[in-house]
Amino acid sequence: MLDLHPPHLPTLESLTNRRDGFEDPDVIKPEQLRVGFYLFPISRLYFSATLLCFSVTFSHIAIHSTKQRLYITAIMSTMPATHGHSATSSDDADNLTVASGYELQGSYETVDGLKTYATGADDASKGIIYVFDIFGYKDQSLQGADILAVSDSHQQYKVLMPDWFDGEPASLAIFPPDTPEKQEALMSFLGKHAPPITAAKLPAYVKAASAKYPSVQKWAVVGFCWGGKVVSLATASDENPFAAGVEAHPAMVDAKDAVNIKVPIALLASKDEPAADVQAFEEALKVPHHVEIFEDQIHGWMAARADLSDERVKEEYTRGYKVVLKFFGKHV
Repeated sequence: MLDLHPPHLPTLESLTNRRDGFEDPDVIKPEQLRVGFYLFPISRLYFSATLLCFSVTFSHIAIHSTKQRLYITAIMSTMPATHGHSATSSDDADNLTVASGYELQGSYETVDGLKTYATGADDASKGIIYVFDIFGYKDQSLQGADILAVSDSHQQYKVLMPDWFDGEPASLAIFPPDTPEKQEALMSFLGKHAPPITAAKLPAYVKAASAKYPSVQKWAVVGFCWGGKVVSLATASDENPFAAGVEAHPAMVDAKDAVNIKVPIALLASKDEPAADVQAFEEALKVPHHVEIFEDQIHGWMAARADLSDERVKEEYTRGYKVVLKFFGKHV
């Protein structure tokens, strides 16, 4: 079995068995909670743009401009957890460890013409497509893919992380977008990489992945921030190729997507995200689902913005991936 924790790296203590919100019910009804959060950690951002005069709507990112002002609203949503936790027993991911310094366990391959980080056994019977956030291949995300591949002793997965950005992800330097230059860079990136475009590519990608790894009988999908919206759209599509999906700190949550989602879905949110849209999203779902808020974590704690040198972040990063494994173990 692949060792996700080389001897020279620090070890996170095994997580305790917690079963206070993720047991038998397929649909969990958490109490309602409102928390504000947007694509960047300011709810609404205004800045002057005297040369711009346009109106663009991109899902729930709305850009409205006059000659005097460009108004950006980016909506991200969450739902709170029952008691703030969604427990998984230690035997659901008994090999899961996390390190702040990390050596990759997989390799880069080409699938459907895309550079792809591939990890896990080639003969696994189940697979996961990992849709990263706008920052692309970062160690925290790559480690997450390795964790999903081998940490559940009951089920090994082939995990594939395609490069949807052709080697040109967004730079962490543009976050937070607190200057006109950063804002322009962010909106340019999102305009170039609209989630519907990527979601439409997933059925063909999964078909190619199945041909390359014929032992995989079922595929799941997990997406982070921007990738969470991709998950919503892909699982709502008539061409949906997935048995289940998970969205972690997702962006642009829309109840119109939820109505059509066809497979079990989980939503893991941070403290920073507003509940109103996810409330509507949850109520519109017609499939088994799990929703949870990680009350002391920032947006991005399970992906590129995770500070794994912080023990508390590392603990909740680990717990988040255990919840993903638990959910996929039940529904894939």
